[in-house]
Order: sequence, then C-alpha cells, then structure tokens
Amino acid sequence: MRLLLPMLALSLAAAPFADADAQRGEFGRMRRMLGDPSEYYEHPDFRGNVPYDGRFTFVRIKYRGYGGFTNQGPGWSHDYPRAESNLMRIMMEITALRPFVESPLAIGGNVLALDDPELMKFPVAYFSEPGYWQPTDAEVRGFRRYLQKGGFVIFDDFQGSQHWMNFTRQMQRVLPDARVVPLDASHEIFDSFFKVNLDALSQQYNTRPVYYGIYRDNDPRKRLIAIINFENDVGEFWEYSSRGFVPIAVSNEAYKLGVNYLIYALTH
Repeated sequence: MRLLLPMLALSLAAAPFADADAQRGEFGRMRRMLGDPSEYYEHPDFRGNVPYDGRFTFVRIKYRGYGGFTNQGPGWSHDYPRAESNLMRIMMEITALRPFVESPLAIGGNVLALDDPELMKFPVAYFSEPGYWQPTDAEVRGFRRYLQKGGFVIFDDFQGSQHWMNFTRQMQRVLPDARVVPLDASHEIFDSFFKVNLDALSQQYNTRPVYYGIYRDNDPRKRLIAIINFENDVGEFWEYSSRGFVPIAVSNEAYKLGVNYLIYALTH
C-alpha cells in the first residue's frame, strides 16, 4: 500500500553562521526572544488546543526549557505540527478512526503539559526528545496518574547513552518499580494493523533503531503502557514524507509503525 502523502511545494533554508562566536551570539539572541527557559516554549505554529469532542486527537507532550533547541524549537517540539498532521491524515484514509486533523485555528492535535488535567481526556500521548526532559514534581505526579489510569505514551527521537540515562532516570521518578524491556519484531504492537518491516527503518541513520516497552505492572501478559523508539526518529519520517526527504519505502514503514502504535493503544 502506498501511504506517502503528496509532495508539497515547501522548503526550508538555513544560512550557516559565519563562525562559532556568531553562532553563540545568535543562539543567545534567539533564546532571549523566546523568553524564560524555565517556562514552556510556544511554537510559532501553535494556535491553541482544540476542546475534547469525542474524536481521537493527537497529543504532544511539552516540557520546560530549551534542551535540543534547533530552528524547530526545543526537542519536545521537533517535527511539530506536520508530523502529527500527516499521521492523522493517514489514519483518516486507512482506518475507521475519524481523528481531528485540522481546524481554522489548529493543525494536527494538541500540546499539553504532563500535569495538565486535560491530558486525562486523551488516551495516547507523543513525547519527542525525552533525553532533555527534566520534569517538575507536579509533572511527575501527573504523568504517573495518566499512565496508571490507562494512558499510553510514545517516546521518540532520542539517541546516545546520555539521553538514555536521563530518560531512564526521569521514568524512575514517574514509575519507580517499572522495568524497561527490549521488544523484538515478534511483539504484537508491530503487527496490530500492518506487518512492519523494522529493518527498513534502520536504513536512514547510521545506528540501528532499538525498541523498548514498559508493561502495566511489569507483566508481559498485560498491555504495554509505553513504547520507546530509541536511536530513531519516527516523527521526522512523518514530517518529511510530504517533502521527499526520505525514500518512499522508509516513509511507508514509519507510517505503518505509527498506525500500529495507535491501533494497539486504542484496542488494549
């Protein structure tokens, strides 16, 4: 099945900085313009959240600070909002789910903090760049409640041992007894709607993606409450598929993976 979205006549251009000093100066200037790093960054494409109306709505988790800052903002906002918008269009086309895609004021879905009570209305949350995540105690408590009450989270877009150590350290605060376990291609999450070719997703980067999960009560007979895409960036495949950034075969497998995650979360 050809899942790739049509090519869009869009491009990004970034001029290189003259030298390291100029780069540091520009970065500092941009941070000052963005505001207090102890507060939440607001993406320029964000126009507000849509109220809950019963439809499935993609939720992206935001966290404080500017860790992983690029021209797309801090790590949590990378690939926003095209990644979720493109994935929701795929869900609209190939499943019976009728998700929120866009309105005059919003595209793709909602952006919520972990301690926002609104999060409890949405069964699936997406988390980009958890290697930079430094939650407050209130956010830790909010996230714990979300997962214990049936929420499912997709962790994506992080690489390297330092980011892994930060992720596991913060998750120990959220679920002190939780075990993060490796998953292989035989797990049902990779076959919940499509049969996914995980090897295809390893062709884009120099490192081989690894998948981990956290089971409810650490019991493999129960459902996963978290899927962890390590050494991978599935959201980038979703975002750039409409720009021809990656091969069609790879984009298709990334969409299949996203669809499978959502179908699994909504049926378990």
